[in-house]
Amino acid sequence: MKKTISALLAAATVAGSLVAVAPAAKADGGRIAAGVAGGLIGGALLGGAIAASRPAPAYGYGYAPAPVYVEPECRVVRQRVWDEYRGVWRSRPVEVCN
Repeated sequence: MKKTISALLAAATVAGSLVAVAPAAKADGGRIAAGVAGGLIGGALLGGAIAASRPAPAYGYGYAPAPVYVEPECRVVRQRVWDEYRGVWRSRPVEVCN
């Protein structure tokens, strides 16, 4: 949409400047100035139409699917360990993940 508006504004600017200059430039009865003005306006309109017809880039538009975070299945179990300092078996919590 921005490209189309920009193209139309550019065409209007060029047309306005050529219309203002056209009465002063009387080369070949004014037919050349009118042809140049028509060509510039037509080219601007055609360029704006081509620019507007192209598909928008994939990035920046729409939403990407949400990422799926799969956490490992973990659980806390009691594990028996030998305590060297005291010389006894003790149990401690250990996290075990699959």
